[in-house]
Amino acid sequence: MAFLSRRSVACESNRHSYQDLSLAHSQLLLSDSHSSTDSPISHDAEQCPQNKTEKTKEPEDGDRVKTKLISMWNNVRYSWNFKSKAHFAKDSPIWLLGRIYHQSLKTDDSTSLPTNNFEALKNDFYSRIWLTYRKEFPVLNGSYYTSDCGWGCMLRSGQMLLAQALVCHFLGRDWRWNENGAQEQQTLQESLHRMIIQWFGDKPSPACPLSIHQMVSQGHISAGKRPGDWYGPSSVSYIIKQILERATDTYPELDTLRVYVAQDCTVYLDDVKQSCSKTCNYEYDDAEYEMIDDQWKSLVLLIPLRLGGERMNPTYDSCLKGLLSLEQCIGIIGGKPKHSQYFIGWQDDYLIHLDPHHCQEMVDVLIPNFQLKSFHCHELRKTSLKQVDPSCCVGFYLRSQRDFEEFRRNVQHYLVPTQNKGDYPIFVFSNGSSPHLDDAWFHQDEDSLSPAASQPSSSGPATVGDNYLDDFEFL
Repeated sequence: MAFLSRRSVACESNRHSYQDLSLAHSQLLLSDSHSSTDSPISHDAEQCPQNKTEKTKEPEDGDRVKTKLISMWNNVRYSWNFKSKAHFAKDSPIWLLGRIYHQSLKTDDSTSLPTNNFEALKNDFYSRIWLTYRKEFPVLNGSYYTSDCGWGCMLRSGQMLLAQALVCHFLGRDWRWNENGAQEQQTLQESLHRMIIQWFGDKPSPACPLSIHQMVSQGHISAGKRPGDWYGPSSVSYIIKQILERATDTYPELDTLRVYVAQDCTVYLDDVKQSCSKTCNYEYDDAEYEMIDDQWKSLVLLIPLRLGGERMNPTYDSCLKGLLSLEQCIGIIGGKPKHSQYFIGWQDDYLIHLDPHHCQEMVDVLIPNFQLKSFHCHELRKTSLKQVDPSCCVGFYLRSQRDFEEFRRNVQHYLVPTQNKGDYPIFVFSNGSSPHLDDAWFHQDEDSLSPAASQPSSSGPATVGDNYLDDFEFL
């Protein structure tokens, strides 16, 4: 993209425009954030601006011991999951965020689906950003918490879904992390890779606008939640929308991206069009520019769903697998009951996931060349569809208006269960605008939703009126 002195440049809708916009800028911002660590006034001193009235408590010895015990117990409880290897069938294809892989390259059918080897699958999986419980990070505002261990798993799952959207936006779906890469192009991509991870760093700093500190702060502002409170998939989807909007103040390149949360399992087309057609303003060096996308801004579409009562209705298994097979899918946040996970693929009757429950030491992302290994997971994990909780939120990344229209056509096949074609779709597209105020969910008392509301209708999945905010892991 060429920058013109003053006023307007057209945003292209392809991947390279976003990369060109951000490569030099990301290196500059990384340099600024790293140099700030040497300043007498640290970024850590700048707490979330909307919450400055709350005093941050210094953790006492008893609180520190409690945090450490919870972290130790959590790692003992889940360590066997991370040490054991999951087994995958060699004669069944594996889908990972719209890509199909197969352990066997041999095929006698020239018309069969394209195949890739298992190493390519592992490389794809390893390149996804893994965000887990962390400990020993700066105190969460208004509390003594220095770890999210035991209660922050849904927030971490939401971070991973958003991180995948940002990877697609700035690096593309075909990007793979080469840990030992040293070529120039890989170095340029690595600066963006580091920038994305820095945004999720566990610090109450403007340099980390998508941190758990910012998410907890937004949860308090919007719904009165406190550090240590649990979250459901729907509430996290709104938090993602709000913190990304706030992040554009510090990182203008994020203003090329919009988040839309579907209310009542309905995507209102006029609302999407209005959101994606907005212009964005930003300053670059000493000159002011206005970016005008005369067609579309990239969209992260989040659709909270409840696909059953107390248990996942197996009728909808084919729907979830179909959605994860779409190129535009960036994953599903949900999990097993009281155990949030981030689903990114499937094989047979199992969903492949990244698990946030492994508690790791906090990494200071504001120092140069911070380590990246703990942000990527080597071992594939899977969960039986029979164990999946019915509350979830599915996400899609749509780069352009053409992508959105193509998605609308392709997704129709997966919205109705294959076994019951007469059922209602799990979500719909509708002309017009939503009758509800934006983010109206946050004005509900989620704990007061009646048990009866959690039961799905006999004619289809539950909607926004249902209590799809189930309890997730809280120790």
